[in-house]
Amino acid sequence: MTATAADRRIRRATRDDTAALSEICLKTAASGDDASTLYGDPRLPGYVWSVPYLKFAPDFAFVLVEDGRTIGYVLAAPDTAAFAERLEQDWWPQVRRDIAGFEPTRPRDAEILERIARPESHADWLLAEYPAHLHINILPQAQSGGWGRRMIETELAALKAAGITGVHLGVAPDNERAKGFYRHLGFTDVSRDGHAIFAMRLTP
Repeated sequence: MTATAADRRIRRATRDDTAALSEICLKTAASGDDASTLYGDPRLPGYVWSVPYLKFAPDFAFVLVEDGRTIGYVLAAPDTAAFAERLEQDWWPQVRRDIAGFEPTRPRDAEILERIARPESHADWLLAEYPAHLHINILPQAQSGGWGRRMIETELAALKAAGITGVHLGVAPDNERAKGFYRHLGFTDVSRDGHAIFAMRLTP
């Protein structure tokens, strides 16, 4: 499942993309901008929002490459509840060991350490209709030209092929550009309880 144009293309992610996924996550973790100065350990965002998806849901992991370099990704967990259980068993224990003794020194360290210690849960009302969730991030030089739309379409096709009934994603509440992007793609704003959430049904 690929899409090509000029010198960029979308392909399935592989284990060799792990470091790139972690770096891209860091470089886009400030509502699409570089968050390098916000975290004392550059691995922290990737621990939460990118690397475990490649490890535990590889069939739904795709990357955007340019001249052989990975510059973006779209990742999904087809069953959010089952994915959370898998991470609690096979991912978070190792991550917690990796960062044992790390002390917060940057603005977002404490927040993400709390999230690693106590991962957030998802509301039953959301998972009932939209059991899957996804993440997409693209480095700034490729954040135009329709590649975000192509990547989302690639992911949605994979989820539909797997029989997934619905998908959701979270957005930073102040990221109006992202909200407009998802509305344009046909996602519905289902925000609730202070969380900005967009969702789409994948089957009638």
